[in-house]
Order: sequence, then C-alpha cells, then structure tokens
Amino acid sequence: QVQLVESGGGLVQPGGSLTLSCAPSRSIFTFYAMGWYRQAPGSQRELVAGITREGITDYADFVKGRFTISRNNAKNTIDLQMNCLKTEDTAVYYCNAAAADGPDYWGKGTLVTVSS
Repeated sequence: QVQLVESGGGLVQPGGSLTLSCAPSRSIFTFYAMGWYRQAPGSQRELVAGITREGITDYADFVKGRFTISRNNAKNTIDLQMNCLKTEDTAVYYCNAAAADGPDYWGKGTLVTVSS
C-alpha cells in the first residue's frame, strides 16, 4: 500500500509564502505523474499543479506565476513552493500520485490558512 505524507501547511498572512512537501513511501519515479490538489470548504477538489516523471509541469491558471512545483530527488519528495498567497488560497492541500499499477494514490491533506 503506497502512502503519501504531506507536510508544510500552516497559517500565513496574505502575501506570505509556504512550501508543501509530499513524501511517498516509494520512489517518486515509480509514478508517471504527481501533483497537488486543493479543496476549500464548500468547494470541489481542484488541481493546483502537476509534474510528470519527465519533469513536465502544469499549473492551474489561478496559481501561475505564484506557485512552483518541483522534485527533490535527494529527499524523494514533490514540493510546492507557494508565494504571494491570497486568502482565497485557503484550503486543504492534497498530494496525488498516478501509477500504472492501479488507481491514483492520495495523501490525507495538509491545511493551508491564509489570513491576517
């Protein structure tokens, strides 16, 4: 059973920054894509950013220019650097991993609260 463990959430003021990390229980290169989703209260879960095994990245329009997804090969993590945070970025952020051997895997989520 693959586990994804998210970390790095917390409370930050508008305009601030946070970095989220996702640590899977096996090599990040065993997944053909990984990504971050978020779900705000009363809203559906939505894609924030993704990265393929080849290193191709994709971002939702609402985070382009503010968030950066990357791989840390040494730590075996997928990181999400979030800058210029807005109150509307408040949500539970989930790590997702897609593998060829079964359904997608999900972490339990980490809460990001942007508030003054």
